[in-house]
Amino acid sequence: QAQLLFYYFFGCVKCLYFKSGSLFDPSGCMKTLSITRCELFPRVVKERFGVQESQHEKVLTVSGDGLIHSPDFPNTYPRNTVIVWRLVAVTEGSRIQLTFDQRFGLEDPEDGICKYDYVEVDEPVGGMVLGRWCGSQVVPGPQISKGNQILIRFVSDEYFPSDPGFCIRYSLHQQRQQEPETPAVVPSWMQSVDALNEAVAAFSTMEQVMKYLEPDRWQVDTEDLYKPTWQVVGKSFFHQKKSRGVVDLNLLREEVQMYSCTPRNFSFSLREELKRTDAIFWPSCLLVKRCGGNCACCSHRCYDCQCSPTKVAKKYHEVLMLKHRAGGRGLQKSLTDVPLEHHEECSCVCKNDSD
Repeated sequence: QAQLLFYYFFGCVKCLYFKSGSLFDPSGCMKTLSITRCELFPRVVKERFGVQESQHEKVLTVSGDGLIHSPDFPNTYPRNTVIVWRLVAVTEGSRIQLTFDQRFGLEDPEDGICKYDYVEVDEPVGGMVLGRWCGSQVVPGPQISKGNQILIRFVSDEYFPSDPGFCIRYSLHQQRQQEPETPAVVPSWMQSVDALNEAVAAFSTMEQVMKYLEPDRWQVDTEDLYKPTWQVVGKSFFHQKKSRGVVDLNLLREEVQMYSCTPRNFSFSLREELKRTDAIFWPSCLLVKRCGGNCACCSHRCYDCQCSPTKVAKKYHEVLMLKHRAGGRGLQKSLTDVPLEHHEECSCVCKNDSD
C-alpha cells in the first residue's frame, strides 16, 4: 500500500515520508489522501511556461474564415503545453469574431476557477481579458474583438489532460452600418405657418412644392390650379428688360449714372413685404425695382441727400399662395396676383431743402 500511494502522488514525493508506520505531510502540500494534485508544481510550470514569453506566439492574418484548435483535437490534448495565437485583421477598422465548436472539454475548474488547463481570450491593447474557460459544462459564447487584433492562449499543466479540447472558428465580423434615422414626416397641413414657409422656400420648382404638399395627388392639384373656372387671370406682371433710349452723354457720365441713384433689382420676401403672416407664398421672394445707389453728386449745400423714388408703379405678380383651412384639415392652394410697388425713376433729394 505504501508503494501504491508513493506512485499516485509522485508530484509531491518530496512532501511525503513514512514515520512509525504512518504517512506524514510536514510541508502541508496534502491535507487528505483524497487530494489528487500537488499544489507546488503547477505554479512552477505556469511560471516557466508563462504566456508572456513571445516565442510561444503564433501570428495569423485574418482575411476570411479559419480554425485554430488544441493539439490533437478532438482527442486528448498533450500535457505541459502553452500556445498563444495572435489574430490580426487585414484592415485597421475590421473586427474579429470567434465562435467555439460545441465539442468543448478541458480539465474541470477548482472552486469555480480555471487554474490549470484553460483557454483564454484577451484584448492585446489594454490587456483586457474577455474570458477564460475550462471544464465541459458550458460552451463559451461568441467573442468579438474591440480592435483589429485578438489573443487566444491555451495552457495545460502536468496533470489530467482531457478531451476533446477546443476548436475555434475565426472570421471577420461584419459590422452593420447604422442606417440614418428617417425623421418622422409631419403632414404639411399640420405644420405651423413658419415651419411650412421654411420647408417650401427650399424647393426650386413648382413640381417639388406640389409633391411635398400632396405626395399622393400632386398632379391633380397642379392641374386644378390652372383651371380658369375659379381664378380670374388678368393683371399678372411679367418683367421684361426695359429698352434703353438714346443718352446724349459721354461714357464717363454713363458710368457715373450706373452707380448713382437709379432703379435696380432688389429681392424681397413676400410675407414681409405684404405683411401676410397667415399665408405662405411660392416663390417666397421676388425681384422688385427699387431706388438704390449713392448721391455723392448731390448739392454741396445739402447735408442729408437721399436716393428717393420720383415715379412709382404698382405691378402684379402671379404666385402660389398656401393657407391653412379655417377649422379643417388640409391646405388651401391658389394662384393669386400680389401687388408690389416698383420704382421707375429715382432722384437724389436733399432732405434739408426746406430748412
